[in-house]
Amino acid sequence: MNKPSQPKALSALVGGCLSGIFERQGFASCEIVTHWDTIVGPEIAAHAEPIRMQWMRVRDPDEAAPATLVLRVEGPAAIEIQHLSTVIIERVNSYLGWQAVSGLALRQAPLTRRNRKPQRPQIDEARAAAIAAEMTGITDDGLRTALGRLGAAIKRT
Repeated sequence: MNKPSQPKALSALVGGCLSGIFERQGFASCEIVTHWDTIVGPEIAAHAEPIRMQWMRVRDPDEAAPATLVLRVEGPAAIEIQHLSTVIIERVNSYLGWQAVSGLALRQAPLTRRNRKPQRPQIDEARAAAIAAEMTGITDDGLRTALGRLGAAIKRT
């Protein structure tokens, strides 16, 4: 008698197929690529993405030498990413739990990730309502509400 199969997570099925590809690019684990936004933060991830890790060849197989993380960076942001290199290295090593990366190499090129819609800034509705309540000279409720939201957005920055 055949048992009905249970649905499996796509990550469980695809993980085995992709592990070889990540290994050829020098990544010991695929989490550096798949969790890049979480590791380095959305500000850095918006302008840089990992391409590969270049490991130094050592004579003693028991000795582990740290790797150089190669990043694809959008042209204008390259200098900023270079200045943040110590922060990026620290965050990657902290995420991995060991001194895996010792340096960065930058390659200027357009990012290959999907274009994500930027998140709209959140407006404090309480502040917007308080600002709108102060505008007693405006009779149109819609205009007063819109100006209150605009004022809250300006005060947020």
